[in-house]
Amino acid sequence: MKKQILPILALLCSTALFAQTNGWKNLFDGKTLKGWHQLNGKAKYEIVNGTIVGTTVPGEPNSFLATDETYGDFILEVELKVGEMNSGIQIRSLSLPEYNNGRVHGYQVEIDPSPRAWSGGIYDEARRGWMYQTEMNPSAKKAFNKNGWNKYRIEAIGPLFRTWVNDVPVTCMLDNLTLKGFIALQVHAIKQGEGGQQIQWKNIRIQTGAAMKPRPMDASTPVANYLVNHLSDQEKAQGFELLFNGKDLTGWRSAGQVTTPLKGWVVEEGALHVQDSAHSGRPGDLVTQKQFKAFELVFDFKLTPGANSGVKYFVKETPGSRAGLGLEYQVLDDALHPDAKMGVEGNRTLASLYDLIPSIKMEPRFQKKIGEWNQGKIIVYPNNHIEHWLNGFKVVEYEKGGTIYKVLLAHSKYAKNKEFGNVSQSPILLQEHGDNVYYRSIKIREIK
Repeated sequence: MKKQILPILALLCSTALFAQTNGWKNLFDGKTLKGWHQLNGKAKYEIVNGTIVGTTVPGEPNSFLATDETYGDFILEVELKVGEMNSGIQIRSLSLPEYNNGRVHGYQVEIDPSPRAWSGGIYDEARRGWMYQTEMNPSAKKAFNKNGWNKYRIEAIGPLFRTWVNDVPVTCMLDNLTLKGFIALQVHAIKQGEGGQQIQWKNIRIQTGAAMKPRPMDASTPVANYLVNHLSDQEKAQGFELLFNGKDLTGWRSAGQVTTPLKGWVVEEGALHVQDSAHSGRPGDLVTQKQFKAFELVFDFKLTPGANSGVKYFVKETPGSRAGLGLEYQVLDDALHPDAKMGVEGNRTLASLYDLIPSIKMEPRFQKKIGEWNQGKIIVYPNNHIEHWLNGFKVVEYEKGGTIYKVLLAHSKYAKNKEFGNVSQSPILLQEHGDNVYYRSIKIREIK
Protein backbone atom coordinates (compact mmCIF):
# COMPACT_ATOMS: atom_id res chain seq x y z
CA MET A 1 0.00 0.00 0.00
CA LYS A 2 2.88 2.37 0.89
CA LYS A 3 4.42 1.74 -2.51
CA GLN A 4 1.21 2.89 -4.20
CA ILE A 5 0.68 6.01 -2.03
CA LEU A 6 4.19 7.43 -2.42
CA PRO A 7 4.06 7.81 -6.23
CA ILE A 8 0.64 9.44 -5.95
CA LEU A 9 1.92 11.95 -3.38
CA ALA A 10 4.93 12.66 -5.54
CA LEU A 11 2.67 13.27 -8.52
CA LEU A 12 0.44 15.63 -6.56
CA CYS A 13 3.43 17.60 -5.26
CA SER A 14 4.98 17.91 -8.71
CA THR A 15 1.64 19.03 -10.18
CA ALA A 16 1.28 21.77 -7.54
CA LEU A 17 4.85 22.89 -8.14
CA PHE A 18 4.25 22.96 -11.90
CA ALA A 19 1.13 25.14 -11.46
CA GLN A 20 3.12 27.61 -9.35
CA THR A 21 6.14 27.73 -11.67
CA ASN A 22 4.52 27.36 -15.07
CA GLY A 23 4.83 31.09 -15.66
CA TRP A 24 2.48 32.07 -12.83
CA LYS A 25 3.15 33.24 -9.28
CA ASN A 26 0.30 33.38 -6.76
CA LEU A 27 -0.05 36.77 -5.05
CA PHE A 28 -2.58 35.44 -2.52
CA ASP A 29 -2.04 32.17 -0.65
CA GLY A 30 -5.72 31.77 0.22
CA LYS A 31 -5.02 31.88 3.96
CA THR A 32 -3.19 35.08 4.92
CA LEU A 33 -2.52 38.60 3.67
CA LYS A 34 1.20 37.97 3.56
CA GLY A 35 2.78 40.17 0.89
CA TRP A 36 0.07 42.84 1.18
CA HIS A 37 -0.40 46.03 3.23
CA GLN A 38 -3.24 48.53 3.56
CA LEU A 39 -3.06 52.17 2.43
CA ASN A 40 -5.22 55.28 2.88
CA GLY A 41 -8.74 54.36 4.13
CA LYS A 42 -9.69 51.92 6.86
CA ALA A 43 -12.05 49.62 4.98
CA LYS A 44 -12.05 46.08 6.34
CA TYR A 45 -10.03 43.40 4.53
CA GLU A 46 -10.34 39.81 5.78
CA ILE A 47 -10.05 36.27 4.50
CA VAL A 48 -13.23 34.20 4.26
CA ASN A 49 -13.29 30.72 2.70
CA GLY A 50 -10.14 31.30 0.66
CA THR A 51 -11.15 34.71 -0.64
CA ILE A 52 -10.16 38.26 0.25
CA VAL A 53 -13.30 40.12 1.31
CA GLY A 54 -13.27 43.91 1.32
CA THR A 55 -16.02 45.67 3.28
CA THR A 56 -16.75 49.39 3.13
CA VAL A 57 -16.61 51.58 6.22
CA PRO A 58 -18.82 54.71 6.15
CA GLY A 59 -16.94 57.99 6.15
CA GLU A 60 -13.60 56.45 5.19
CA PRO A 61 -11.79 57.49 1.99
CA ASN A 62 -10.92 54.99 -0.73
CA SER A 63 -8.99 52.08 0.77
CA PHE A 64 -6.31 50.00 -0.95
CA LEU A 65 -4.80 46.61 -0.15
CA ALA A 66 -1.44 46.91 -1.90
CA THR A 67 1.28 44.41 -2.75
CA ASP A 68 4.57 44.82 -0.92
CA GLU A 69 6.37 44.31 -4.23
CA THR A 70 6.27 46.65 -7.21
CA TYR A 71 5.88 45.49 -10.79
CA GLY A 72 6.81 46.92 -14.17
CA ASP A 73 5.89 44.57 -17.01
CA PHE A 74 3.43 41.85 -16.01
CA ILE A 75 0.32 39.86 -16.81
CA LEU A 76 -2.18 39.73 -13.96
CA GLU A 77 -5.24 37.53 -13.58
CA VAL A 78 -7.78 37.78 -10.78
CA GLU A 79 -11.32 36.59 -10.12
CA LEU A 80 -13.75 38.89 -8.34
CA LYS A 81 -17.37 39.18 -7.28
CA VAL A 82 -19.14 42.36 -6.21
CA GLY A 83 -22.60 43.58 -5.34
CA GLU A 84 -23.54 47.16 -6.20
CA MET A 85 -20.36 48.95 -5.17
CA ASN A 86 -17.84 50.57 -7.51
CA SER A 87 -14.30 49.29 -7.14
CA GLY A 88 -11.10 48.73 -9.08
CA ILE A 89 -7.72 47.05 -9.41
CA GLN A 90 -4.78 49.43 -9.12
CA ILE A 91 -1.76 48.67 -11.29
CA ARG A 92 1.58 50.47 -11.55
CA SER A 93 0.39 52.65 -8.68
CA LEU A 94 2.28 54.75 -6.16
CA SER A 95 1.90 56.17 -2.66
CA LEU A 96 4.43 58.93 -2.04
CA PRO A 97 4.62 61.30 0.93
CA GLU A 98 5.19 64.24 -1.39
CA TYR A 99 2.09 63.45 -3.48
CA ASN A 100 -1.06 64.47 -1.61
CA ASN A 101 0.22 63.04 1.69
CA GLY A 102 0.62 59.52 0.37
CA ARG A 103 -2.64 59.36 -1.60
CA VAL A 104 -2.63 56.26 -3.78
CA HIS A 105 -2.47 57.28 -7.42
CA GLY A 106 -2.01 55.51 -10.72
CA TYR A 107 -3.80 53.33 -13.22
CA GLN A 108 -6.96 51.57 -12.11
CA VAL A 109 -8.84 48.87 -14.01
CA GLU A 110 -12.49 49.58 -13.32
CA ILE A 111 -15.00 47.29 -11.58
CA ASP A 112 -18.36 48.85 -12.41
CA PRO A 113 -21.65 46.96 -11.89
CA SER A 114 -23.70 50.12 -12.63
CA PRO A 115 -25.81 50.49 -15.80
CA ARG A 116 -23.08 52.53 -17.52
CA ALA A 117 -21.04 49.27 -17.64
CA TRP A 118 -17.48 50.59 -17.72
CA SER A 119 -15.94 47.44 -16.21
CA GLY A 120 -12.47 46.76 -17.57
CA GLY A 121 -11.95 50.40 -18.51
CA ILE A 122 -8.92 52.34 -17.28
CA TYR A 123 -9.10 55.24 -14.81
CA ASP A 124 -6.12 57.24 -13.57
CA GLU A 125 -6.83 57.33 -9.84
CA ALA A 126 -6.20 60.68 -8.09
CA ARG A 127 -4.41 62.01 -11.15
CA ARG A 128 -5.85 62.45 -14.68
CA GLY A 129 -9.21 60.70 -14.40
CA TRP A 130 -10.77 58.56 -17.13
CA MET A 131 -8.50 57.40 -19.93
CA TYR A 132 -10.48 54.55 -21.53
CA GLN A 133 -14.15 53.91 -20.86
CA THR A 134 -16.31 51.40 -22.71
CA GLU A 135 -18.11 54.13 -24.64
CA MET A 136 -15.09 53.68 -26.91
CA ASN A 137 -15.69 49.93 -27.14
CA PRO A 138 -19.44 49.26 -26.71
CA SER A 139 -19.08 45.57 -27.50
CA ALA A 140 -17.37 45.15 -24.11
CA LYS A 141 -20.28 46.54 -22.09
CA LYS A 142 -21.94 43.14 -21.70
CA ALA A 143 -18.82 41.29 -20.57
CA PHE A 144 -19.25 41.87 -16.82
CA ASN A 145 -21.44 39.47 -14.82
CA LYS A 146 -23.22 41.44 -12.08
CA ASN A 147 -24.51 38.31 -10.37
CA GLY A 148 -21.45 36.08 -10.19
CA TRP A 149 -17.70 35.76 -10.45
CA ASN A 150 -15.73 37.63 -13.09
CA LYS A 151 -12.27 36.87 -14.40
CA TYR A 152 -10.07 39.88 -15.15
CA ARG A 153 -6.88 39.70 -17.20
CA ILE A 154 -4.55 42.70 -17.35
CA GLU A 155 -1.45 42.93 -19.53
CA ALA A 156 0.93 45.84 -18.85
CA ILE A 157 4.02 45.55 -21.04
CA GLY A 158 6.03 48.70 -21.66
CA PRO A 159 3.57 51.49 -22.45
CA LEU A 160 0.92 49.03 -23.70
CA PHE A 161 -2.06 48.18 -21.48
CA ARG A 162 -4.70 45.61 -22.48
CA THR A 163 -7.59 44.33 -20.38
CA TRP A 164 -10.15 41.54 -20.64
CA VAL A 165 -13.28 40.81 -18.61
CA ASN A 166 -14.38 37.19 -18.84
CA ASP A 167 -12.12 36.83 -21.89
CA VAL A 168 -13.83 39.70 -23.72
CA PRO A 169 -11.26 42.33 -24.84
CA VAL A 170 -12.09 45.69 -23.29
CA THR A 171 -9.19 48.11 -23.68
CA CYS A 172 -6.03 48.71 -25.66
CA MET A 173 -4.20 51.77 -24.34
CA LEU A 174 -0.70 53.22 -24.60
CA ASP A 175 0.69 55.54 -21.93
CA ASN A 176 4.10 55.96 -20.32
CA LEU A 177 3.50 58.24 -17.34
CA THR A 178 4.17 55.43 -14.83
CA LEU A 179 6.01 52.27 -15.84
CA LYS A 180 6.35 50.59 -12.43
CA GLY A 181 4.37 50.44 -9.20
CA PHE A 182 2.36 48.25 -6.86
CA ILE A 183 -0.87 46.35 -7.47
CA ALA A 184 -3.77 47.09 -5.12
CA LEU A 185 -7.36 46.04 -4.48
CA GLN A 186 -9.65 49.01 -3.95
CA VAL A 187 -12.62 49.31 -1.63
CA HIS A 188 -14.40 52.48 -2.63
CA ALA A 189 -15.42 55.16 -0.16
CA ILE A 190 -19.06 55.46 0.96
CA LYS A 191 -20.78 58.27 2.82
CA GLN A 192 -21.97 58.22 6.41
CA GLY A 193 -25.36 56.52 6.62
CA GLU A 194 -24.82 54.30 3.57
CA GLY A 195 -24.94 50.57 4.18
CA GLY A 196 -21.84 48.39 4.16
CA GLN A 197 -20.97 46.81 0.84
CA GLN A 198 -18.54 44.05 -0.07
CA ILE A 199 -16.28 42.81 -2.83
CA GLN A 200 -14.46 39.46 -3.02
CA TRP A 201 -11.20 38.50 -4.77
CA LYS A 202 -9.56 35.12 -5.33
CA ASN A 203 -7.09 33.29 -7.59
CA ILE A 204 -4.80 36.31 -7.87
CA ARG A 205 -1.75 35.39 -9.93
CA ILE A 206 0.93 37.13 -11.98
CA GLN A 207 3.44 36.48 -14.75
CA THR A 208 6.60 38.57 -15.11
CA GLY A 209 9.80 38.54 -17.15
CA ALA A 210 10.44 35.73 -19.60
CA ALA A 211 7.47 33.80 -18.20
CA MET A 212 4.97 36.26 -19.69
CA LYS A 213 2.81 34.93 -22.49
CA PRO A 214 0.81 37.87 -23.91
CA ARG A 215 -2.28 37.16 -25.94
CA PRO A 216 -2.15 37.83 -29.70
CA MET A 217 -3.09 41.33 -30.80
CA ASP A 218 -6.56 41.74 -32.24
CA ALA A 219 -7.41 44.39 -34.81
CA SER A 220 -10.93 45.11 -33.57
CA THR A 221 -10.37 46.72 -30.14
CA PRO A 222 -10.20 50.54 -30.44
CA VAL A 223 -6.92 52.10 -29.31
CA ALA A 224 -6.42 55.03 -26.94
CA ASN A 225 -2.85 56.15 -27.59
CA TYR A 226 -1.45 58.80 -25.24
CA LEU A 227 2.07 58.61 -26.71
CA VAL A 228 2.72 61.77 -28.70
CA ASN A 229 2.75 61.47 -32.52
CA HIS A 230 2.98 57.69 -32.24
CA LEU A 231 1.32 54.79 -34.02
CA SER A 232 0.97 51.50 -32.15
CA ASP A 233 1.09 48.13 -33.88
CA GLN A 234 -2.65 47.79 -33.37
CA GLU A 235 -3.32 51.18 -34.96
CA LYS A 236 -1.14 50.24 -37.91
CA ALA A 237 -3.07 46.99 -38.27
CA GLN A 238 -6.29 49.02 -38.26
CA GLY A 239 -4.95 51.16 -41.12
CA PHE A 240 -4.04 54.37 -39.31
CA GLU A 241 -1.31 56.70 -40.58
CA LEU A 242 0.13 59.86 -39.06
CA LEU A 243 -0.82 63.11 -40.79
CA PHE A 244 1.68 65.11 -38.72
CA ASN A 245 5.19 63.81 -38.10
CA GLY A 246 5.87 66.04 -35.08
CA LYS A 247 8.87 67.66 -36.78
CA ASP A 248 7.78 69.80 -39.72
CA LEU A 249 4.89 70.54 -42.13
CA THR A 250 5.58 67.63 -44.47
CA GLY A 251 2.23 66.54 -45.96
CA TRP A 252 0.57 69.92 -45.40
CA ARG A 253 0.06 73.13 -47.42
CA SER A 254 -1.75 76.44 -47.11
CA ALA A 255 -5.45 76.36 -48.04
CA GLY A 256 -5.92 77.54 -51.64
CA GLN A 257 -2.17 77.34 -52.22
CA VAL A 258 0.38 74.74 -53.26
CA THR A 259 3.03 75.72 -50.72
CA THR A 260 3.25 75.75 -46.93
CA PRO A 261 2.91 79.04 -45.01
CA LEU A 262 6.14 80.91 -44.36
CA LYS A 263 5.11 81.74 -40.81
CA GLY A 264 2.21 81.45 -38.37
CA TRP A 265 2.17 77.64 -38.31
CA VAL A 266 5.18 76.39 -36.37
CA VAL A 267 6.26 73.09 -34.85
CA GLU A 268 7.19 73.32 -31.16
CA GLU A 269 8.12 70.35 -28.97
CA GLY A 270 6.21 67.92 -31.17
CA ALA A 271 3.09 70.08 -31.45
CA LEU A 272 1.71 72.03 -34.40
CA HIS A 273 1.16 75.59 -33.12
CA VAL A 274 -0.99 78.10 -34.95
CA GLN A 275 0.09 81.45 -33.54
CA ASP A 276 -2.11 84.39 -32.65
CA SER A 277 -2.55 87.25 -35.10
CA ALA A 278 -0.01 89.44 -33.30
CA HIS A 279 2.76 86.98 -34.21
CA SER A 280 1.44 85.10 -37.23
CA GLY A 281 0.45 87.73 -39.77
CA ARG A 282 -2.74 85.68 -40.31
CA PRO A 283 -1.29 82.86 -42.46
CA GLY A 284 -4.67 81.26 -43.14
CA ASP A 285 -5.85 77.69 -42.83
CA LEU A 286 -3.66 74.61 -43.16
CA VAL A 287 -4.76 71.56 -45.18
CA THR A 288 -3.43 68.09 -45.87
CA GLN A 289 -1.97 67.36 -49.27
CA LYS A 290 -3.96 64.11 -49.37
CA GLN A 291 -7.73 63.99 -49.78
CA PHE A 292 -10.14 61.74 -47.91
CA LYS A 293 -13.66 60.47 -48.45
CA ALA A 294 -14.67 58.13 -45.62
CA PHE A 295 -12.34 58.08 -42.65
CA GLU A 296 -11.67 58.05 -38.93
CA LEU A 297 -9.62 61.08 -37.86
CA VAL A 298 -8.09 61.33 -34.37
CA PHE A 299 -6.32 64.44 -33.09
CA ASP A 300 -5.19 66.06 -29.85
CA PHE A 301 -5.77 69.76 -29.36
CA LYS A 302 -4.93 72.31 -26.69
CA LEU A 303 -6.62 75.69 -26.32
CA THR A 304 -5.34 78.88 -24.77
CA PRO A 305 -7.77 81.20 -22.94
CA GLY A 306 -10.40 82.63 -25.28
CA ALA A 307 -9.09 80.75 -28.33
CA ASN A 308 -11.01 79.69 -31.43
CA SER A 309 -10.11 77.18 -34.15
CA GLY A 310 -11.66 74.18 -35.85
CA VAL A 311 -11.07 71.00 -37.83
CA LYS A 312 -12.90 70.96 -41.17
CA TYR A 313 -13.76 68.19 -43.60
CA PHE A 314 -15.58 68.07 -46.97
CA VAL A 315 -13.84 71.36 -47.61
CA LYS A 316 -14.22 73.61 -50.65
CA GLU A 317 -11.10 75.62 -51.44
CA THR A 318 -10.84 78.74 -53.56
CA PRO A 319 -7.54 79.20 -55.40
CA GLY A 320 -5.66 82.16 -53.97
CA SER A 321 -7.77 82.28 -50.80
CA ARG A 322 -6.17 81.09 -47.57
CA ALA A 323 -9.49 80.02 -46.05
CA GLY A 324 -11.44 76.85 -46.73
CA LEU A 325 -15.18 76.33 -46.29
CA GLY A 326 -16.53 73.04 -44.99
CA LEU A 327 -18.13 71.04 -42.19
CA GLU A 328 -16.41 71.98 -38.96
CA TYR A 329 -15.61 70.27 -35.67
CA GLN A 330 -15.56 73.35 -33.46
CA VAL A 331 -12.46 73.91 -31.30
CA LEU A 332 -13.30 76.69 -28.84
CA ASP A 333 -12.95 78.04 -25.33
CA ASP A 334 -16.67 78.03 -24.54
CA ALA A 335 -16.27 80.09 -21.38
CA LEU A 336 -14.39 83.05 -22.83
CA HIS A 337 -14.99 83.18 -26.58
CA PRO A 338 -18.22 85.02 -27.58
CA ASP A 339 -18.94 82.59 -30.43
CA ALA A 340 -20.08 80.00 -27.88
CA LYS A 341 -23.12 82.13 -27.08
CA MET A 342 -24.02 82.84 -30.70
CA GLY A 343 -25.75 80.53 -33.16
CA VAL A 344 -28.69 78.40 -31.96
CA GLU A 345 -28.88 76.23 -28.83
CA GLY A 346 -25.11 76.06 -28.43
CA ASN A 347 -24.33 74.86 -31.96
CA ARG A 348 -21.08 76.83 -31.96
CA THR A 349 -19.65 75.32 -28.78
CA LEU A 350 -16.76 72.88 -28.44
CA ALA A 351 -17.00 69.71 -30.59
CA SER A 352 -20.26 70.86 -32.22
CA LEU A 353 -20.88 70.66 -35.95
CA TYR A 354 -20.35 74.38 -36.26
CA ASP A 355 -23.57 76.39 -36.66
CA LEU A 356 -25.58 73.23 -37.35
CA ILE A 357 -25.66 70.71 -34.48
CA PRO A 358 -24.69 71.35 -30.83
CA SER A 359 -22.50 68.80 -29.11
CA ILE A 360 -23.82 66.85 -26.14
CA LYS A 361 -22.44 68.52 -23.04
CA MET A 362 -20.44 66.11 -20.90
CA GLU A 363 -19.85 66.28 -17.20
CA PRO A 364 -17.09 68.84 -16.50
CA ARG A 365 -14.73 66.10 -15.29
CA PHE A 366 -14.63 64.59 -18.77
CA GLN A 367 -13.66 67.85 -20.48
CA LYS A 368 -10.09 68.98 -19.97
CA LYS A 369 -9.27 72.42 -18.67
CA ILE A 370 -7.98 75.17 -20.93
CA GLY A 371 -4.26 74.58 -21.32
CA GLU A 372 -4.63 70.77 -21.14
CA TRP A 373 -4.80 68.36 -24.06
CA ASN A 374 -8.18 67.11 -25.30
CA GLN A 375 -8.69 64.35 -27.84
CA GLY A 376 -11.09 64.88 -30.72
CA LYS A 377 -12.31 62.34 -33.23
CA ILE A 378 -14.33 62.58 -36.44
CA ILE A 379 -15.73 59.45 -38.10
CA VAL A 380 -17.19 59.65 -41.59
CA TYR A 381 -18.70 56.36 -42.77
CA PRO A 382 -19.18 55.49 -46.46
CA ASN A 383 -22.98 55.85 -46.04
CA ASN A 384 -22.53 59.51 -44.91
CA HIS A 385 -23.20 58.76 -41.26
CA ILE A 386 -20.90 61.11 -39.33
CA GLU A 387 -19.86 61.30 -35.66
CA HIS A 388 -17.92 63.77 -33.52
CA TRP A 389 -16.19 62.45 -30.39
CA LEU A 390 -14.55 64.28 -27.49
CA ASN A 391 -12.32 62.54 -24.92
CA GLY A 392 -13.84 59.13 -25.58
CA PHE A 393 -17.50 60.22 -25.79
CA LYS A 394 -19.69 60.53 -28.87
CA VAL A 395 -21.11 64.07 -28.76
CA VAL A 396 -22.54 64.61 -32.29
CA GLU A 397 -24.18 62.20 -34.70
CA TYR A 398 -25.89 62.97 -38.02
CA GLU A 399 -26.51 61.90 -41.60
CA LYS A 400 -24.88 64.19 -44.16
CA GLY A 401 -27.44 64.92 -46.86
CA GLY A 402 -30.34 63.57 -44.78
CA THR A 403 -33.61 65.40 -44.21
CA ILE A 404 -32.69 66.78 -40.79
CA TYR A 405 -29.29 67.88 -42.06
CA LYS A 406 -30.91 69.76 -44.95
CA VAL A 407 -33.31 71.55 -42.61
CA LEU A 408 -30.50 72.57 -40.27
CA LEU A 409 -28.41 73.74 -43.20
CA ALA A 410 -31.31 75.85 -44.51
CA HIS A 411 -31.41 77.71 -41.17
CA SER A 412 -27.65 78.15 -40.81
CA LYS A 413 -25.23 80.86 -41.90
CA TYR A 414 -24.45 78.66 -44.92
CA ALA A 415 -28.03 78.53 -46.25
CA LYS A 416 -27.26 80.54 -49.41
CA ASN A 417 -24.06 78.66 -50.22
CA LYS A 418 -25.07 75.73 -52.41
CA GLU A 419 -21.52 74.38 -52.46
CA PHE A 420 -21.21 74.11 -48.67
CA GLY A 421 -20.12 70.58 -47.74
CA ASN A 422 -21.16 69.43 -51.20
CA VAL A 423 -18.02 67.51 -52.12
CA SER A 424 -17.37 63.78 -51.94
CA GLN A 425 -13.78 64.08 -50.76
CA SER A 426 -11.39 66.77 -49.64
CA PRO A 427 -8.31 67.49 -47.52
CA ILE A 428 -8.50 67.76 -43.74
CA LEU A 429 -8.27 71.42 -42.68
CA LEU A 430 -6.97 73.03 -39.48
CA GLN A 431 -8.43 76.49 -39.07
CA GLU A 432 -6.41 79.61 -38.32
CA HIS A 433 -8.61 82.09 -36.45
CA GLY A 434 -6.02 84.49 -35.07
CA ASP A 435 -5.60 82.64 -31.74
CA ASN A 436 -2.96 80.41 -30.16
CA VAL A 437 -4.05 76.77 -30.56
CA TYR A 438 -1.99 73.56 -30.58
CA TYR A 439 -2.49 70.23 -32.39
CA ARG A 440 -0.59 66.95 -32.21
CA SER A 441 -0.99 63.16 -32.67
CA ILE A 442 -3.06 63.73 -35.83
CA LYS A 443 -3.80 60.35 -37.38
CA ILE A 444 -6.29 58.98 -39.87
CA ARG A 445 -7.50 55.73 -41.38
CA GLU A 446 -9.60 55.41 -44.47
CA ILE A 447 -12.85 53.46 -44.20
CA LYS A 448 -13.77 51.39 -47.21
